[in-house]
Amino acid sequence: MLVTGRRHTFALPIALQLGFDLWVISSNGAVTRSLSGETFHRDLLPAETCRELCGAMREFRGNTVLTFDKEAKGAVVLEHMRDLTGSIRRWLEKNMEYIELVIPIEDSLVTDPVQAMFCGAIARMHEALRGLAQCGLENKITVLRTEYPARDLSIVDVLNQGCSKGHAVKRWADYRGIPREQVMAIGDNYNDIEMLAFAGVPFIMGNACDELLARGWTVTLPNHQNGVAAAIEQVLGKTRVGA
Repeated sequence: MLVTGRRHTFALPIALQLGFDLWVISSNGAVTRSLSGETFHRDLLPAETCRELCGAMREFRGNTVLTFDKEAKGAVVLEHMRDLTGSIRRWLEKNMEYIELVIPIEDSLVTDPVQAMFCGAIARMHEALRGLAQCGLENKITVLRTEYPARDLSIVDVLNQGCSKGHAVKRWADYRGIPREQVMAIGDNYNDIEMLAFAGVPFIMGNACDELLARGWTVTLPNHQNGVAAAIEQVLGKTRVGA
């Protein structure tokens, strides 16, 4: 499976290059769907919770993006793009056909969104994380983050309570009858922690942040040296030896 923080549609071009049928866990665990569009599970953020969130995080209104589970204009909603620069601006430009500007952003909440996102420089997003910790919604939401220091970019994802890559992988493994010990996972960022903690065979990419590298999980090569392939070959090699 591909497990990603990206929207399902945005992940499809990568998934299709693999050349075989598979399922994609997208939006950090909120949606599990096949390449043909069949939905296995959705874990949406209640609209009322998202409305409370937007009110509590008003200071970060210019960094706020909401996503919805549809493939049309309005799948990505924000008030304006003035505060979103660099690589996040390029991501938005690639998604322009899906973007709708709504002021106030709460007016878009006529259905439950997939998630809310706060995007920006790492220091700014650390401020957002502190705001989220103090907003009084800790029993209603899950907060995940990704950081890319080389680009000074951080994305803070806010999902429904109990929603994460780890929960989605466990749900799929339980459905398929696959024991945890036979689940392999490969990750490189903070939003992968729950998934790696669940997997019986976790691998960390060699380009991962120091905090993940220090957790004691097996480290594979970095992404520019085909670390995913190296990890898979290592596991398959062990399987053949033990057979």
